[in-house]
Amino acid sequence: MNREQKTAAIAEIVENINESEAVLVVDYRGLTVTQSSELRGKLREADATLVIAKNTLTGRAIAEVGESAEPLRDFLAGPTALTYVKGDVAAAAKAITTFAKDNGDLPAFKGGVLDGKQLAPDEIAAIAKLPSRQALYGQLVGLVASPITGLARSLGGLLGGLAIALGEVQAKKESGEIASGGGDSKSSDAPAATSAPAEEAPASAEAQDDAEGSAPDAENDAAADPAADESGASA
Repeated sequence: MNREQKTAAIAEIVENINESEAVLVVDYRGLTVTQSSELRGKLREADATLVIAKNTLTGRAIAEVGESAEPLRDFLAGPTALTYVKGDVAAAAKAITTFAKDNGDLPAFKGGVLDGKQLAPDEIAAIAKLPSRQALYGQLVGLVASPITGLARSLGGLLGGLAIALGEVQAKKESGEIASGGGDSKSSDAPAATSAPAEEAPASAEAQDDAEGSAPDAENDAAADPAADESGASA
């Protein structure tokens, strides 16, 4: 590998590290070409890529990336393959763990880095036991949907009860039990009490008082008028 090739390889490692959510380091010794190809296919489903790189070139790439990649330097001993995880970290860790169980514990985790923090092999194994991002999303959707489902059922029950009540009211109106104005037909048919007689009595009494009072007034007027007396005497 000449200088230009090394420079290109280092630049590629730098780019992959910068674009990855996590980098998992494994010892690929013992893996056949067929097994490596199969593992790459499983990692591709988790948006992860397995790449074998020389430790010296990886070390130079780590220096270019900076502090966030420095924890990887501790794992650059012996045959090393880097798994660049650009998708679900738990899914990628699970894919390698499951593959290793089916293939004689190969490959073995050396460690890794996540958000600039170093991961030990047992920590990666713990991450592999976590639900995948898709499973967590499904659980979240279920939690959010449950209250909404309950609310929808409650509203449906209320609306159904209201419809039944309105139907009963309509039936009572049609049967005449409830008047169209909303009152009870029996009470509305009852004759209304009138106050006419009670009002006529005071009016008659007043007329009588006026009649009785008018007679003395006429007599007084006649007595007070001498002309009236003379006319009466002449007659």
